[in-house]
Formats: sequence, structure tokens, C-alpha cells
Amino acid sequence: KYYFLSRPRRFGKSLFLDTIKEAFSGNKELFKGLYIYDKWDWSKKHPIIKIDFTEGNIKTPEDLKIKLTEMFISLQREFDVEITFQTFSGKLGELIYSLYKKYNQQVVVLVDEYDKPILDAIENIEYAKENREILKDLYSALKKADPYIKLAFLTGVSRFSKVSIFSGLNQLNDITLDPNFATICGYTQTDLETVFADRIKDFDKEEVRKWYNGYSWLGEKVYNPFDILLLFNKKIFRPYWFETGTPTFLIKLFRQYKYFLPELENLEVGEELLSNLDIDSLYVENLLFQTGYLTIKNVERRLYREVYTLSYPNYEVKVSLNNFFLLHFIPDRSLKDKTENELEKALRDNQIEKLKYILHRFFASIPYDWYRKNDLESYEGFYASIIYALFSGAGFETIAEDTTNKGRIDLTIIYNNKVYIIEFKVIEDQAEKTALKQIEEKKYYEKYLGKYEEVYLIGI
Repeated sequence: KYYFLSRPRRFGKSLFLDTIKEAFSGNKELFKGLYIYDKWDWSKKHPIIKIDFTEGNIKTPEDLKIKLTEMFISLQREFDVEITFQTFSGKLGELIYSLYKKYNQQVVVLVDEYDKPILDAIENIEYAKENREILKDLYSALKKADPYIKLAFLTGVSRFSKVSIFSGLNQLNDITLDPNFATICGYTQTDLETVFADRIKDFDKEEVRKWYNGYSWLGEKVYNPFDILLLFNKKIFRPYWFETGTPTFLIKLFRQYKYFLPELENLEVGEELLSNLDIDSLYVENLLFQTGYLTIKNVERRLYREVYTLSYPNYEVKVSLNNFFLLHFIPDRSLKDKTENELEKALRDNQIEKLKYILHRFFASIPYDWYRKNDLESYEGFYASIIYALFSGAGFETIAEDTTNKGRIDLTIIYNNKVYIIEFKVIEDQAEKTALKQIEEKKYYEKYLGKYEEVYLIGI
């Protein structure tokens, strides 16, 4: 009777909890015409406690204490009961028991964004840890009140380990990666073609899929519901979901670990890294997956464990995320936009020599502190990451670490029925010749011959 579901922001978790609330409240008429209508005991009405962290910023322990204090005052008024305990776990336990006695029915506890007080404070690790301990104490009340609980359902963005948050709830059923619940949030292809049949006919279905489909939790892929609803309303393709929140905390991790951006297209991780988030050891891969910037592309069994391949879910996220990273290297947006336009024109007009000038000027615009502080002038991955982000953010079709039977191509760009194979080398002299030599010797270009109009080899 204890369930947990993790999904990215704006994926319908709150609406899902509201649906559960209405069912356990016995509001039968709301479900008329739906599957549950004649399969539910509507005569039973359970008291429902809703703990909601969705509103406001909770960046400090003091913020969290104020939020919880106000929440319990509101719950007292809603149910007309008195709470005398002083600790938050005591207050929750007392409230559950009081409602059980008052209504003679077990209580339903719904927690919306259980982890938000931790994520809001994630840039201050000490605050995040303090908020975690406050929440751990709060949720410990659920185990003690077990006989009086009908259902407890918690949702959030992240999957913090049971030990760190839910140490007492050994029976917590995490359905995040359960294939049976893969489409519980988000829209399926069938949803679009039935529920939204009158809306989707106005759009190119392949373009809609390219922009907003691709999210996978070990089942059928789903569309981002926030994007779809705004697309139908605004009638134009835009990164609506990405624009509602930017992952600034990720930039610090990328800088700290000198992360290789092209790896995000095919990132292999173990199940243990994917499952649990730990404040004491934050991993970029884990955060990107749980916040919705990466999704599961493939699962493979290797020896005793599952290996997951992560990638961008769709065009919106790939372009927007790379643009976001790029703007933290090049704060001058007008220069970035100008560079992207010049790149497109150079490739369109076959002015390959002009690429050298465009890229040289672009790297010259990166603040010197980036090189001096990060020792990046000798870091090959830095240059590859910047160029990858530049082309991906501009909307070009890019393939990072492109596999051939002779090895891996650093970066492949496909545009206008032409292929551009790029190899990077950072050495003091003759870098271009060395990079080109590797492409030629390993014949990376062979896989594209005959499939595209022209193939260009570029050494950087």
C-alpha cells in the first residue's frame, strides 16, 4: 500500500494524485465513461491528507519548517481536528490517527514532489542535507501509523535512496521503472490519435514525434504532455517544456568534472547509478535522467546486471540543452546566433574552408579564464564538447562517437544530404594533419559512401 513514482517536472504527477484523491473521495460522477466507473467501491470514502511541496522555493531548512508548519495549520482547519505534537513526524502521525478515529476509515496519504525541498537547496549541500533529515523525520510517521493507512502514494522528480529518506518503509513499491506503469504519465501515440484526433490532424505527425516524443521508462515511449498541450494552443513548435526551468546546477557539475558533452548521446550506466540519487555523491548522468534531460534508449543484460543506454529523448531537449550549455561558455548570445547562421550558410554553400575561420573566431571569444582555470587548452574533450554543442544547439543532425567497423568517429554531421566527418586532435603541431590522417587511414567515410551526395573529411 506504499507506492512511489518518479517523473520529470510538468509530466502530470499532480494531476495523477488529484485523480487518486477523487477516487478515494468517492466522487463517482467524475469517472463516468471511464474504465474504473463500474469497478470501484464508491460507497467508501476515505479521509485524504495531501502534502504538497509544489509551490514556492524551499531553499533553506527554515523555509521547510515554515512550509510544514503552515501546512499542518491548514490541515487542522480542513478536518477540524486538533494537533498537539511538536515534531513534524508527531504531527503527521497524530493527524492520521485522529482522522482514522473521526471517520472510521483508513487514511490516504498523498505526497506531491516529496523531494522538492532537497532539490531546491541542491546548490548548497549542507542545506540540502538538513532538509533531507527533516523530510526523513516527517516520512517516518508513515511506518508508525501503518494500521491506519489505506494508501500512501509519493511522487517526485528524483529517486533518493530508501535508506536516506524512507528508512522505515521497507515495503515501499517503487513503480518508476516498472513496465506496467511506463505510460502512467505522458501521452502515448494512441492518446494523440484518439483523444486529440481533432487537434493532431493540423500538424505533421512525424515532426510532432521528432520534437516531443521519446521518453521511455522501460515501456512504450510517451510524449511530453506539457509540450503537446502548448503546441495545440500556440500552433508553433517551440521548446516549451525546457523553457519552464533551466538546470543551472548541472553546469557546476559539468565544469567540475570536465564532462564530455558528446557522450550524452549514448551514455551507458548501471542500474545502481540510475536507481538512487545521493546528495553526498551527485552524478551528472543520474541527475540528467531523473530530471528528464536524458531517457532510456536501450537495456542490455551483461553477466549479472542490466546496463542502460541513455540518450536525449527528442529534438527539443537535444537542441535546447546544448544551447544552454553553450551560453555558459559564450555569454554573448548575438555572437552565438551569428556563428550558427554562418555555419549553416557555409555548409549550405559548400564553403568548407570558411569553417576554419568561423570556428577560430568562436573559440577566440571564449573568456580566457576558462582556459587558465580549467587547464583546458590541452583537453581534447573540451574542444569536441564545444563544437558538438555548437552544431547540436544550432539544430544540425549530429552523431557523436559514430561507430564504424574501423573505430569511432568523433563527430558526424549530416546536413542537406551531405556528411561531414570530424576528428579532433590536441597536439602542439600538425593537429589538423594528424586528425585527417586518422580519418583517412581508418576509412571512417566508407559507411557513408553511396548513401549521401557528398562526404567531407575535416580534421580539427
